[in-house]
Amino acid sequence: MTAQGIILRYISFFEARGHKRIPNSPLVPENDPTTLFTSAGMQPLVPYLLGEHHPEGKKLTNVQNCFRAQDIDEIGDNHHNTFFRMLGNWSLGDYFKKEEIPWLWEFLTEELKLPKDKLYITIFSGYKDIGYDKEAQDLWKKVFEKENLEPKIFVDETNWWSRSGPPDNMPAGEPGGPDTEVYFRFDDLEHNSNCGGDDPAKCKCGKFLEIANSVFIQYKKTDSGIEELSQKNVDFGGGLERLLAAVENNSDIFQTSLFAPIIKSIEEVSNKEYSANQESMRIIADHFTAATFIANAKIKPSNKEQGYILRRLIRRGLDNSYKLGGAHSTSSGQANIEPVLQAIANQYDQTDPEIKQNFVEIKNTIIEEEQGYKGTLNEAKKLIAKRYKLGDELKGVTEITADDAFLLYTTHGLSPTQIRSLGFTFDGLDFADKMEEHQKVSRAGAGKKFAGGLADTSEATIMGHTATHLMHQAIRDILG
Repeated sequence: MTAQGIILRYISFFEARGHKRIPNSPLVPENDPTTLFTSAGMQPLVPYLLGEHHPEGKKLTNVQNCFRAQDIDEIGDNHHNTFFRMLGNWSLGDYFKKEEIPWLWEFLTEELKLPKDKLYITIFSGYKDIGYDKEAQDLWKKVFEKENLEPKIFVDETNWWSRSGPPDNMPAGEPGGPDTEVYFRFDDLEHNSNCGGDDPAKCKCGKFLEIANSVFIQYKKTDSGIEELSQKNVDFGGGLERLLAAVENNSDIFQTSLFAPIIKSIEEVSNKEYSANQESMRIIADHFTAATFIANAKIKPSNKEQGYILRRLIRRGLDNSYKLGGAHSTSSGQANIEPVLQAIANQYDQTDPEIKQNFVEIKNTIIEEEQGYKGTLNEAKKLIAKRYKLGDELKGVTEITADDAFLLYTTHGLSPTQIRSLGFTFDGLDFADKMEEHQKVSRAGAGKKFAGGLADTSEATIMGHTATHLMHQAIRDILG
């Protein structure tokens, strides 16, 4: 079953149960100053979860293109993506847990044919006056009993969802609620010594993959605590890329039928094998896929907002392309990324045909940024060479001050890893102190934006969750 096949089965399944399909909202939200990207299928539906009437009714479904900048740190493992598609169904004050849980099981086991004994469940353990989710637990027990299976249900404190995370992090007015998550077990992987065993919420080795999450949005944060909403809602989200991995029983998302042709294109132009270069090839595949969709939204690389995130994605993808070397570089010294971009467009043609339609513009946006980036790298080399009276050709490793490294970071937008790749070393602790002080000054005069990400280091404007993420990422780069 292809990714497109999963989408069609999912939409048909919920349309048959009275849901109306709503359009995929733009990846870059319109008229929403609180966020840079659509990062969840429910994001455009918040007013209706709070009680407003939706023109299509109370039962909705769709597939939503999403981007999460806060996941950039995780890219390189076998199951994280910054850009992904989220399958969603919603009840806006209509049905609730007793309908949603059996439907979810039916879709996963009957429509997608996932082995029933490989599915594990987690539920919410409780928060202050809100007890553990006994209702969800009892409903799941009935499902397992009907299948003559031993219940695999685990209680966890993290089974709460809101756009801002756990209840203590929610601002006043934010909706949220307990969730129940479904995990798929991969038998080709063994638990490692740091793993919590067969409790999927505690397993950190990759043997379990979360593939579905039903959120029961029945609460709202207020100045005095958590209060009940006027209606009980269901907000389901299932990552298409993860569902495909489960359907194909492949623990590596980047080796599923969606990503494998993209990885193959990277292997061909680099003349390197995926098995020996997994992290770099996963980053290239993910970052250029995300960059393709952001560029398709008419965003151009820049030092502000969405353009800044696009620039970071392209440059990090290029860094890993240069690292692979080989045939991945053209005679002009640029990474030969066009075949990779073409493979991405081919893979998304059935679900997002506008990528192929706009391919020339998308490709030019990314290649023009590469040309500018190479200029930036050359200017950084010249600046340091002049300051330290070095020759035209840098040889070996040159030690520079943390001040100069920080200048390269703020003025040229180079990460600590990129600075080191140019042949420079510096005091990491001193640099980290400067980063922290810079963030304090920048955030003092900046508004905050909801996680979807924003940072503008060149103009000393670092905002919101992504700014913190970028600072921490830079410090991790420094300290190893």
